[in-house]
Amino acid sequence: MAMRIILNETSYFSSGAINEIVTEVKKRAFTKAFVVTDKILIEKKVADKVLDLLKENEMEYVCFDDVQENPTIENVQNGVELFKNSNADYIIALGGGSPMDTAKAVGIIIANPEFEDVRSLEGFAPTKNPSVPIIAVPTTAGTASEVTVNYVITDVERNRKFVCIDPHDIPVVAIVDPDMMSSMPKGLTAATGMDALTHAIEGYITKGAWEMSDMFHIKAIELIGRSLRGATLENCPKCREDMALAQYVAGMGFSNVGLGLVHAMAHPLGAFYGTPHGVANAILLPTIMEFNAPASGEKYRDIAKAMGVAGVDEMDLDAARTACVDAVKQLSKDVQIPEKLSDVGVKAEDIDFLADSAFADVCLGGNPRETSIDDIKELYASLI
Repeated sequence: MAMRIILNETSYFSSGAINEIVTEVKKRAFTKAFVVTDKILIEKKVADKVLDLLKENEMEYVCFDDVQENPTIENVQNGVELFKNSNADYIIALGGGSPMDTAKAVGIIIANPEFEDVRSLEGFAPTKNPSVPIIAVPTTAGTASEVTVNYVITDVERNRKFVCIDPHDIPVVAIVDPDMMSSMPKGLTAATGMDALTHAIEGYITKGAWEMSDMFHIKAIELIGRSLRGATLENCPKCREDMALAQYVAGMGFSNVGLGLVHAMAHPLGAFYGTPHGVANAILLPTIMEFNAPASGEKYRDIAKAMGVAGVDEMDLDAARTACVDAVKQLSKDVQIPEKLSDVGVKAEDIDFLADSAFADVCLGGNPRETSIDDIKELYASLI
C-alpha cells in the first residue's frame, strides 16, 4: 500500500508572519473573510492583531465569535447559518483548537451541504468538495489544527466528542506567528505544549508510523523537550518560537498516521467534564506510555534521547523505556500539570461510561497495543 502525506498548500513562520495574510488574500482574489474566533480572544484584543490588519488594508470581514472550549454541534450550526448570510468567500480561523475545529466543520458543510447534519461528519466522511478556503492563524502552541486533516466536535446531547478526519478540511494557508501566542497564560502554555508532546509521542509509536512521519515526530519531541519549560516558566521568546514550530511539525506527522489510546481516553473527559484537552492528555500520557511499552520496540529509547536523557544508549531496553516515561513525567511535573484525573474532578463512578466512549473513539485504532475495554477501565481507575 502506498504511503500518503497531506500538508498545507502554503505555510508561513516567525514573528510578523500574520502580515502574509494580506499577501495571500490579494493573491487569491478573496473578497470577504468569515473570521472564526472566540470571545476571550476578542476581549483580550489578541484577535485585533488580525482584525486591524484587515481594516488597514480595506479588506471586508464578518466576525463569528460564538465558539466555546470543546466546540459543540450548536456552535457549528450557528457558524454555518451566519456564513450563509455573510457573502464571505473564505475563512480566517483565529485561535486555538476550538475556533480551528469549528471553522473546519463550517467550511466543510458549506462546501458539502449534504453533510449539514454535523454528526454525519464523524470518522472518515466521504465529502466530495474541498472546504471553503481557510487561512489558519493559531494562537496556542499545541493542537496543530492549521496543518491537520482532523477536527473534533462535542455532542452535548450524548456527552461525547467525535473525531472527523477529512483531507478536504485542511487549511490552504497556515500562519504560525509566535507573536500571536505571546499572551498565553502559564497554564495554557503548559497544557497546549503537553498536547503537542502527546501528538508527537503517539504519532511516533502509532501503528501507521513510517520513516517520514518518524522524522517529524522526533524533531517535535526534541524541540518540546528543550523548550516547553522555558516557554511556560520564563515566557522565553525563543522557547515560544520553538514551541510554535514544534506543534506544527508534530501536526505534519500525526495528521497523516493517526494517534492512539491517550487521545481516545482524553476525548470523553473533555465531553463529560469539560477537562481541557491538553491537561487530559498530559495526565494520561505517562500511564498509557507504560501500558504501551511492550509494543513500542526501540522507540522509547529514541524518545528518551530526543528529550535529552543522558546515557540512554548504554541502558538495556527496559531501563530505556523506564527512563523515557520518567522524562515525560518530569516534564509534566515541571510545568505544573496535575498528576491524577481525580485532581481535575474525574470520578470513579463514571469510569464505565468513559471507557465505553473511549473504546468507540476512532483514535483507538492507531494504538500500538491491542486494548480491551477492561484495560481502559483499569487505566482510568489507576489515575483516580
